[in-house]
Amino acid sequence: MEKPLKLIIEALLFTSSKPLSPQEIHRSLPESPLSDIKAALTGLQEEYDAMQRSFCLKEVAEGYQIRTKSGYAPYVLRMLKRSPARLSRAALETLAIIAYKQPIIRQEIERFRGVDVGGILRTLLEKDLIRIMGRKPLPGRPLIYGTTKSFLEVFDLKDLESLPKLKEMKDFGPDGEGSVNIPEENTQLEMFGEKENRPVPARQETPFSGNGEGPEA
Repeated sequence: MEKPLKLIIEALLFTSSKPLSPQEIHRSLPESPLSDIKAALTGLQEEYDAMQRSFCLKEVAEGYQIRTKSGYAPYVLRMLKRSPARLSRAALETLAIIAYKQPIIRQEIERFRGVDVGGILRTLLEKDLIRIMGRKPLPGRPLIYGTTKSFLEVFDLKDLESLPKLKEMKDFGPDGEGSVNIPEENTQLEMFGEKENRPVPARQETPFSGNGEGPEA
C-alpha cells in the first residue's frame, strides 16, 4: 500500500540535515505534482502548530526544516553536554557588514570597521556563516565574500530579503537580550556575544537534528 504523500515528506524532512525546498522534494518524488508537495508542507505546518508539540516546521534558508522550539534548547544542550559556542562582538559586526553589503571584498569590510579582519573572516568561514563567491577584477584580484545558507538557518531567515531593515535594528541595542544557535560538528549550540557578556538577538526556533587571511580572531 502506497504511503500518504504528507507522511513521505515528513520522513524526508526528519532525515535531512538541512532545509529542503519543495523543488528538492519534488526531485525525490517526481510522480507527485509540485503543487501537492507545497500543499502537504502547509498541512504539516498546520498540524504541528495545532498539536502544540516541542517542534515545528519552519520555512528557512529557502526551504523547510523541522526544528525544536527555542524554549527546549537548554534540555537539548544538557543532553549533548555542550558549552555555548561563542562569537565575539567584532565577529558579529563583521558578519552584519557582509550580510547587508554583499558581495563585498575584505578591503571594503576593513574600511567600514577600521581594523584588520583577516582572522575574523577565517573564523566565519570555518563556521560556514560566510563563503567565497569569487574574485573581483581589481589589482590583486581580491576575494569576494557573501553569506551562506547556514547563515540563513542560524538567524532564522527565509532568504536574504527577510533581513531586518537597518532602521529595525535599533530594537537590538546593547541592552537587548536573547540568543541564536549555530551548527557545530552537526549539533546545534547556542551562540552568544562575548563582549561584556551581552547576548545577541534571539532566533525563535532551532534546527531539529538528529579561507580568509590574517591572524586568528
